[in-house]
Amino acid sequence: MSRNTRSEQLLAMEGSPGPWGLLPCPALHTVLVLWGQPPPARAGTPKASPACTGSAKPLPRDQVPLTQDVRESPLGSPQGAVNTTKTPGEPPFCLHPRLQPPSEHRLCRCGGAPSEAAYVPPSQWGGPAGRLVWFQVAPERWARCWAEGKRMAAPAPDPQFTLRGAGSAVCALHFCSGAQGRPLLLSGSLRGLVHIWNLETRRPLAALDGHGGQCVTWLHTLPRGPQLLSQGRDLQLCVWDLAEGRSAVVDAMRLESVGFCRASILAEGPQRWMLAVPGRGNDEVQILELPSKTLVSCLKPEAGARLGMPMCLQLWQAESSPRPLLLAGYEDGSLALWDVSMRKLCSRAACHSEPVMGLALDPRRARGVSGSAEKALAVWSLEGQQALQVRGTHELTNPGIADLKIRPDSKILATAGWDHRVRVFQWRTMRPLAVLAFHSATVHCVAFDATGLLAAGSGDQRISVWSLYPPT
Repeated sequence: MSRNTRSEQLLAMEGSPGPWGLLPCPALHTVLVLWGQPPPARAGTPKASPACTGSAKPLPRDQVPLTQDVRESPLGSPQGAVNTTKTPGEPPFCLHPRLQPPSEHRLCRCGGAPSEAAYVPPSQWGGPAGRLVWFQVAPERWARCWAEGKRMAAPAPDPQFTLRGAGSAVCALHFCSGAQGRPLLLSGSLRGLVHIWNLETRRPLAALDGHGGQCVTWLHTLPRGPQLLSQGRDLQLCVWDLAEGRSAVVDAMRLESVGFCRASILAEGPQRWMLAVPGRGNDEVQILELPSKTLVSCLKPEAGARLGMPMCLQLWQAESSPRPLLLAGYEDGSLALWDVSMRKLCSRAACHSEPVMGLALDPRRARGVSGSAEKALAVWSLEGQQALQVRGTHELTNPGIADLKIRPDSKILATAGWDHRVRVFQWRTMRPLAVLAFHSATVHCVAFDATGLLAAGSGDQRISVWSLYPPT
């Protein structure tokens, strides 16, 4: 495997400044990756270059930088990793001839200083999943290493394509079908515009301006017309007529809350829908019937509950039940399950210690996931459609989740992170599959289409469209 291929694989690992050296250990089927800043080069040796990111031109094979200052302690534990010379035909980074394979050395794990080091037996590091260790490169310099097993992480893919031209941060996304079934993507921007993108030509078809320059936070299409619903921070929910190329607001509804809570909609019949929006009170949720805009119910916790503002909403109705339910995430970090018809709180669970920023529900399994401002995802289930039960948490590298979506086939989960990354998980097991570090600002929203295409909108004014793990 070439050095460039290894670098591309290693760049897929999240939260790292990049590798500057590789140490292959064939006897252990292991590769040590040296991270951080490389030691200063000695006079007369090639200068170390940054890790290959695709923008930098790789050095010729005979100019590949090598680690300097190889030393050996009295106990035989290495303080350097590789030799400063290499034999033609050998891998770019070679074991120093005087050093034995790492399994015979005492590698140390520490928090940043030799005094904090703790001995790690060779039997406890390496292996299929890898282990985080520390490897001394110079007396005053410590570099982080990742001991990776036989399987290395697959390289993070590039987007299938990128849409540019939103003009401001992209805060809402929604896939739909246009005339003749052509795929369309709708995006809502910070400046109040709704763009309609043709995914075949990858160009905007139209830009709708109906929110007075205020952020568009939610988009959804109705089959009637077809029509588009757009929610903005101007306290308006606009109904657009998109039939035959039209782009006019045919109706509008005044909302009561200026918060960031996105609406949720549920079809009740061929021409009837139920809409959940934040209400007038701080902790209130209103349920409306469309298109009549009749108030169906007002869901408000009992006095003294102190749940705070509703932050995210999800209407849901099980196939075996005629009664619609509402899942609501609140400012105090809790999730609540409401019976809309009975106007009562069925269950409540404390899932997070920070406000719930987004949730996604899998109706097939009656199971869902939520994210907040903290460094964890909470996985929960609906027991008998009446009780919320927290099943576990999944720790994240960085705090802050802005949005979550489960693919329509219930196999893939995608999250939008404040750390500019889109994380992809296998939904059934919550096994991490990919970290998409493409954007340069907060990722505000993600969306899936029926074919498995994933779109992500960011504060860098770009929309990345990905084809990952296509449905079979």
